[in-house]
Amino acid sequence: MKVIVGFWRSCLVAAVTLPVAAVWAGAVFVAFLWRQSPWSWFAPAVWAVAGTVLLSRPVCHWYRTLVRRWTGTRIPPGYREPAPITRLSTGYWWNGHSYERSRRRAEQDQRLRGWLTDPAVRRDLRFALLAPCTAGVVCAVPPVALGLAFLGGWWLLLVPVAAATAPFAWRVAAPVGRRFLGPTPAMRLAERVDQLTAQRADTTVAQAAEIRRIERDLHDGAQARLVALGLSLATAERLMRTDPDQAAAVLRDARAGAATSLSELRELVRGISPPVLNERGLVDAVRAFALDCPLETTVDAPESVRLDPPIEAAVYFGLAELLTNAVKHARAKSATVAFRLDAAALVVEVTDNGRGGATIPAEGGLAGLRRRLAAFDGTLQVASPPGGPTRATMTVPCESS
Repeated sequence: MKVIVGFWRSCLVAAVTLPVAAVWAGAVFVAFLWRQSPWSWFAPAVWAVAGTVLLSRPVCHWYRTLVRRWTGTRIPPGYREPAPITRLSTGYWWNGHSYERSRRRAEQDQRLRGWLTDPAVRRDLRFALLAPCTAGVVCAVPPVALGLAFLGGWWLLLVPVAAATAPFAWRVAAPVGRRFLGPTPAMRLAERVDQLTAQRADTTVAQAAEIRRIERDLHDGAQARLVALGLSLATAERLMRTDPDQAAAVLRDARAGAATSLSELRELVRGISPPVLNERGLVDAVRAFALDCPLETTVDAPESVRLDPPIEAAVYFGLAELLTNAVKHARAKSATVAFRLDAAALVVEVTDNGRGGATIPAEGGLAGLRRRLAAFDGTLQVASPPGGPTRATMTVPCESS
């Protein structure tokens, strides 16, 4: 059975990697037949180059698909994502590089620039030329040996060769793909720059929204109460000589208003940077939050989890949002928060017994949480089958222990 499966896979790899070689072999053959002038090779050469360009991306796509299906190894394509095409108020279309009069022209220009500047295109061309000389030659041994055995009658010699090489020939596909088809350091760097650019934009938007929230809370809460407090004191000052009892009542109301304003300011400060987080660390801050949470929350964590303050704040507010969602949306009764130090990363799992079905939409609280964690190279994963339980996992790289 292994021989049959290996023979079939070797044939597929050879069929995927050899079309470009066949195109060049045909071009050489045609040029040899047309050797009437020194320029007779020009048309076949153009044909071969055009065929290589057109076949390079399909060949790479089929090759990645075979490697992923057979070995589970995923080789990322690494193509640059095209910029969104938007129409400006002037009527022109912007494609990230130039202004065009129509959307079609903008898309055509964008595709052309992608072909000319994307490093992944050059990598595909290089792989399409190298694959026949590496994986293609090795994987062609079993079918070629069997074919020669049928045509030449050398059964005793070539059939054992085909049977012996078939289970192993196709296995060169994965290492060859990782070596020549994976993203180059320049492509990884460009992808990282794009990620950092997106994270910077998300961080800027989040900071602006947070500043607007603080301004709104101050304007609608503490500022309004302080203005009322000033008016009450001015009224009490006028009543001191004519109606001391009324002035005393106004002062009592002003003192109550001052206490309320102080309480609101403390709540606002707690929402920006909880004092318990700064004083006692992440674990104790989460335990304090769990005591005030309507859920029956269990916190399982080592005592020595201390991170940089920005990371601690991001994890703390992320946990607060996950537990709040479990109460509001999942209708959970209990939850568990587990901290785990995994190599150079902190892994935090929040599990609740709610109704499940949670997703991460493009907009919303969980999407915002994922963006905040991405600023620290962190990730958020949610597994929430219908009926529950829901498990949310936050992973944040760190060097603390």
